[in-house]
Amino acid sequence: MSGYVIVFPGQGAQEVGMGRDFRDAYAVSRDAFDEADEALGFALSKIIFEGQEDELTKTAVAQPAILAASVAILRAVEQEFGGELCPKFYAGHSLGEYTALVASGVLSLGDAARLVRKRGALMQEAVPLGEGAMAAVMGLDMAAVSEICATAAGDEVCGPANVNSPNQIVISGNAAAVARAGEMAKVRGASRVIPLKVSAPFHCALMRPVADKLMEAFAACEWNEPKAPITANADASAKNSADAIKAALYEQTYKPVLWADGVLSMTSAGAERFAEFGPGSVLSGLIKRTAKGVPALSVNKVTDIGKALDFLNGAAR
Repeated sequence: MSGYVIVFPGQGAQEVGMGRDFRDAYAVSRDAFDEADEALGFALSKIIFEGQEDELTKTAVAQPAILAASVAILRAVEQEFGGELCPKFYAGHSLGEYTALVASGVLSLGDAARLVRKRGALMQEAVPLGEGAMAAVMGLDMAAVSEICATAAGDEVCGPANVNSPNQIVISGNAAAVARAGEMAKVRGASRVIPLKVSAPFHCALMRPVADKLMEAFAACEWNEPKAPITANADASAKNSADAIKAALYEQTYKPVLWADGVLSMTSAGAERFAEFGPGSVLSGLIKRTAKGVPALSVNKVTDIGKALDFLNGAAR
């Protein structure tokens, strides 16, 4: 098995027009958007290509939209590669973990699209708008951020939500508690604290009811064993069975996304380079900051395909 890893972005990567050049150039990409439209029962692709940004940003739309665009890109690369890709691992950031399941054959695109739309709607409904918040804390490590959140929480919820790189940690919870933690982080020496424009406080205890309802939704999907291990957000370890993947997805809903730990886990297990398929290039940047010297390439335009093929064949960039 090769030494490359394929990763997929999470919510926040969406942009109007994403994947349009793949749709126009590749029938397999066009089919991916059509499959998502059919599974959801409405023209998701029309929102992706012609909609307004505020519509595309809605959680229940953004999640299946990013998934569809990422799969469209993956399929075009696979066609040019001449067959199925065989990475050492698949992984994705939050929502991206569901895209990884499609790539590894665990879920069909249709089942995944319906599941993440449900996930987005449940997350949006779980906490009334304005009562939850998230903020990115730069320049402090996990131990310091965890301690700050525990102190700031009081009788509310506040905790690490995304451990994106060794010194970029997103916190999540009740809005007042997150605000208190942000001020404390500045006093403790954080280089920056950036409130995030999100509609709900993801990956914290406030999302526990979502996990229970998602588990019920899992039963409506057909689950297969993965073609390659999935490195889970919930515990940064590789999952080799559908049952283990479902358990990790359940926990991912209300536990921190241990992205940096997952990257280091994969490199320790022999991952030599990472290719990010999907809109944006956030994960490639995080990977480079986490695993120094490990190449990472973002593939989000048709003109990236040549570089991607070289990269997957071992030419590090």
